[in-house]
Amino acid sequence: MSRLSGLAIMVKLAALLCASLLLSACMQQSATDRASTNDDTKQNQTLRIAAAANLSEVLPTIIKGYKKDNNLPEQNIEVTYASSGKLYAQITAGAPYDIFLSANQEFPAKLADSSTQGEETREPFTYAQGQLALYSVTSPLNEQALTDILMSDTTSKIAIANPELAPYGASARSYLQAQKVYDTVEQQKRLIQAENIGQAFQYAHTGHVNYGFVALSQLIAINAEPNQFITLAPESYPAILQDGIRLSDASAAIDFTDYLRSSVGQRYFLQAGYLTVQ
Repeated sequence: MSRLSGLAIMVKLAALLCASLLLSACMQQSATDRASTNDDTKQNQTLRIAAAANLSEVLPTIIKGYKKDNNLPEQNIEVTYASSGKLYAQITAGAPYDIFLSANQEFPAKLADSSTQGEETREPFTYAQGQLALYSVTSPLNEQALTDILMSDTTSKIAIANPELAPYGASARSYLQAQKVYDTVEQQKRLIQAENIGQAFQYAHTGHVNYGFVALSQLIAINAEPNQFITLAPESYPAILQDGIRLSDASAAIDFTDYLRSSVGQRYFLQAGYLTVQ
């Protein structure tokens, strides 16, 4: 092989190597640009969440953690809090939510079943299990049987969330029925029906009623005094399994629901007074 031809081969190899390095650098830059673009896209998307009223204390903390952990400080997340039944009605009427976080399993299941032909079937997922508590700022509570507390004063008022719309209200009604006191307090006109668990808490917290069946998470959020509430035994009422369902394919919706179900997301729920999701 002549010196000239050998030199030509070396030049070609060098050119190929340079081209390969340049292509690799371009691919890496492209991947970086795509990641940056994806992050920018997420932050430009407004994530709309329909959330059960009992989540009004814990969800803002989760959202803050999600933004920090995913480096999305500008992500716009709008949350509407209401009873699960009211939110379900809004969604079926066409409200443009990306995620529905219910206080029960029924409404997300209905949405999954009602998907029309050609639509992607999205499966509900359980993200938390709520706990009921009896709360009072007017009458100190102790280890006395709850039925004795509720029946000792026939003029005391008791707030529960609307059982037809709010799962916490339905479980509270089931508890009172199991204790064989529901019919009595209803006949005595002592039951005050709130629209949702948030309103039931406000009735009790402001002293407008003597007692309120509320979510334990609400009491942990305000650091309620130990003598202001009694946590009901979980086996004494129907389990409040809270399901969610993703309603859109927005990348922000996918990422946020994944975060809710992650070990990090579940830790927020545990700290806020919810039971471990089995």
